Amino acid sequence: MYTCDNSGAVSGSCYPSSLSDAMWAIVKPLLPAPDQRKGGGIRRYGDRLVLDSIFYVLRSGCQWRMLPHDLMPWDAAHRWFAKWRRDGTWDRIHDELRRQVRIGAGRDPEPSAAVIDAQSIKTSEGGEARGFDAGKRTTGRKRHVIVDTMGLLLVVAVTSASVQDRAGGRIVLDRLAKAFRTISLVWADGGYANSVDSTLLSWARDALGIVVEIVKRTDDVKGFKVLPRRWVVERSFGWLVRNRRLARDYERLTATSEAMIKVAMIRLMLVRLAGQPSRWSHEPHRKTARAKTVEDLIAA
Repeated sequence: MYTCDNSGAVSGSCYPSSLSDAMWAIVKPLLPAPDQRKGGGIRRYGDRLVLDSIFYVLRSGCQWRMLPHDLMPWDAAHRWFAKWRRDGTWDRIHDELRRQVRIGAGRDPEPSAAVIDAQSIKTSEGGEARGFDAGKRTTGRKRHVIVDTMGLLLVVAVTSASVQDRAGGRIVLDRLAKAFRTISLVWADGGYANSVDSTLLSWARDALGIVVEIVKRTDDVKGFKVLPRRWVVERSFGWLVRNRRLARDYERLTATSEAMIKVAMIRLMLVRLAGQPSRWSHEPHRKTARAKTVEDLIAA
């Protein structure tokens, strides 16, 4: 079991989504320090409570207005989430944690190869960039992501579901080339190049200096088959949708959707770096209850 401290909360209660002390110790130095030159009063809610509130929305999938009262007010939590999206705080925390995870796994801080894929996801009504994916028969948006060989997020772009994989691939590959000079090889599935259109491969090679290698399944294999390299990004999509806020795209803006995906990866990496189990388990509580029962019997 772990302890957590919702500084500034009314009752100080904790939820499975709350930061543990070990997770807080890792992320605290990465948060922006308050600028005393800008003045202002003393903050009522600490950064730990801000993160606990945002992680609660992420994991539970609830509306911002339905945040529990023992966390911070929903409008303040959403305001901090949006502020850290606009000033790049989420990006800086995410990139630093990814470097720490890679170093801890014995890898180079910066990756040299990556995997690209897209995921169509249903949306709630309204919002920008909402379309129909004829292939998946899904009305909503599409998440174009590139991950490293460990499945950690490198870049993400959220578009309408009607955007083809090849068009979305150009967006994320361009972002990848600007952010990671070390990457020269990207694995992809057949949707990014076929007999009709394979210009993405030549464009990436000539314009970005990146080789996009297509990993195809063989025609004689029927049913499900784990394909080399491609399974890594599929697992990453599985990690994302474990967060109920990401099982469907509820955001009005695509920029907010991209930020929420990075927040999900931030929490995942914090759990790994803190050495805690990523699954929510009631086993520690059951063990505690059994121990108390035995103690009560002995005392009796």
